[in-house]
Amino acid sequence: MPGSRTGRPPVQRASGRPPTPRLPRENPLQRLYLRARRAWDRPLTAYYLIVGGSVLITVLGLVMVYSASQITALQLSLPGSYFFRKQALAAFIGGALLFAASRMPVKLHRALAYPILAGAVFLMVLVQVPGIGMAVNGNQNWISLGGSFQIQPSEFGKLALVLWGADLIARKQERKLLAQWKHMLVPLVPVAFLLLGLIMLGGDMGTAIILTAILFGLLWLAGAPTRLFAGVLSVAALIGVVLIKTSPNRMARLACIGATEPRSGVADCWQAVHGIYALASGGLFGSGLGASVEKWGQLPEAHTDFIFAVTGEELGLAGTLSVLALFAALGYAGIRVAGRTEDPFVRYAAGGVTTWITAQAVINIGAVLGLLPIAGVPLPLFSYGGSALLPTMFAIGLLIAFARDEPAVRVALAVRQPRFGRKRAGGPGAERGPRRWNTMRRRASAARSSGER
Repeated sequence: MPGSRTGRPPVQRASGRPPTPRLPRENPLQRLYLRARRAWDRPLTAYYLIVGGSVLITVLGLVMVYSASQITALQLSLPGSYFFRKQALAAFIGGALLFAASRMPVKLHRALAYPILAGAVFLMVLVQVPGIGMAVNGNQNWISLGGSFQIQPSEFGKLALVLWGADLIARKQERKLLAQWKHMLVPLVPVAFLLLGLIMLGGDMGTAIILTAILFGLLWLAGAPTRLFAGVLSVAALIGVVLIKTSPNRMARLACIGATEPRSGVADCWQAVHGIYALASGGLFGSGLGASVEKWGQLPEAHTDFIFAVTGEELGLAGTLSVLALFAALGYAGIRVAGRTEDPFVRYAAGGVTTWITAQAVINIGAVLGLLPIAGVPLPLFSYGGSALLPTMFAIGLLIAFARDEPAVRVALAVRQPRFGRKRAGGPGAERGPRRWNTMRRRASAARSSGER
């Protein structure tokens, strides 16, 4: 082949093949979104959200209880850490209840439904016995246990209604009786109204509202027809209007919605207005932990019903949004557990617990923000009060047990790499790779049920 004049080999012409198209570069935001979506859809997501969210809310609540209650304790000639120590003790006992509930099988939870209901009704009747029950802030809903320890049986009535109602509706669904409206309402609604009547005898309408929300949540999950649901809601609303109209104190609380300045007269709105002042003075990141001004006697119940206002003042908008995000994550996880299970009892119990915690958080935070009347209910897992903390932590243990009971979660927990007991690299018999994977395969095979892949 002749060369060119320059002595260089001739340049070969390009073939007629079309140029290879370049693949479009993946958008980083889209890649991040896909990764987050895959992580969100993992079997253990609800389990981790329930465990992590409840622990963070409880720990942050202990911190804020210590900060918000110091001045109140000193004004009562008590040590500054008095309320914090009582709350920490309740959290320790509640942690034991949570762990026990999370390890119980579903059959044992169903077996405990009737004893818990009977015990709650018995204690709520004892509240009305003279010499046994005691009044706090005008509500006859407490029993003294001796010394400074008291118990509020109506808080355990929420847990009783959730467990007993879920077991009742599940048994009726198994017998295909829910198509009849009589079986839908009886005896669920009469027992719920019995609990509501015992609560209202003591004048605690806030707890009665939470119990009513649990009842409606169970009816909605059971598939109650719209007419039946609207009928029960109308009766409950009518009773609520009568109870509010006949009580000047409740009418005054209703008149304080949206108030921005204290007034003179029955509806002075002092607590509601100073709650708004605390939130407004917090700014973006707050005045600092322990630096609240409103807790120095201006804001009543700073460590109980209005602890969210102190949180906004000391931790700012960032702190309050963090609390809201934790409750939102906890509520989403509860809905996810209720939606993915095939066990009717688990569905109703998880939905009832989620309705209970979400409704109580909304009512408490709405009252602090001035959007709802002050109902006198604590913020779940966050406010001071052992009577409210113990049944709530047991209910969180229920959610954890239900989340662990899913087949995919059982497999994922079985194949999870153990954190303790590993052999160090370089030690005797340190063939870590094959041995570890073989162990994981054996665990996964043992965890799978027949026919499950």
